[in-house]
Amino acid sequence: MKTLLITYHSITGGSKAMAQAVAEGAGTEPNTSTLLLNASDTTAEHVLNAHGYVFIAPETLGSMAGLMKDFFDRTYYAALDQINGRPYTVLVCAGSDGQGAVKQIQRIATGWRLTEMAPPHIVCTHAQTPEQILASKTINRADLQRCHELGAAFASGLAMGLF
Repeated sequence: MKTLLITYHSITGGSKAMAQAVAEGAGTEPNTSTLLLNASDTTAEHVLNAHGYVFIAPETLGSMAGLMKDFFDRTYYAALDQINGRPYTVLVCAGSDGQGAVKQIQRIATGWRLTEMAPPHIVCTHAQTPEQILASKTINRADLQRCHELGAAFASGLAMGLF
C-alpha cells in the first residue's frame, strides 16, 4: 500500500483546513494510506517512508512560514538522494500573492528531485490589515472542494501507480 504524506503548518487555521480537506479526499482511496501531520511533528522517517507528498503552508511576509521551513531544515539532508522522482504538490494559504512560498517549496522539492504531480494551489484570503492577517481564517467551500479533489486524485494516482 502506498502512503501519501500531507505535511502542513498553520498559524490562523487556513492551511490546517486545507490540509484536512486534502486528507479527507485522499481518504476516499482505499488502496492508499494517508498520513496527515503538522510540520513540527513530521520527521525524516515519515518523509522516507512516504510515496508522495502534499506540502501545505501559509505565506508570511512573502515567504514560507518559519515552522514549515523548520520541517524542511530538519528532514532535507536525511532524505536527499533517497526520494528522487516521488510526486508532490504544494498548497499555500496567502493574504494576497503566495508565490514566494510556492517558489521556496518548489526549490526544495527540486533539490530532493521530486516530481510535481499538480500545479501549486494558492488560496487567497485577501487579508491585508494586521487585524485581518492575524484573525482566524475560514476557507471558502470552493477552495476546500478543490483541496478535497486534489487529495482524491493524488491518492488514486498513487494507488494506480501513475506516479
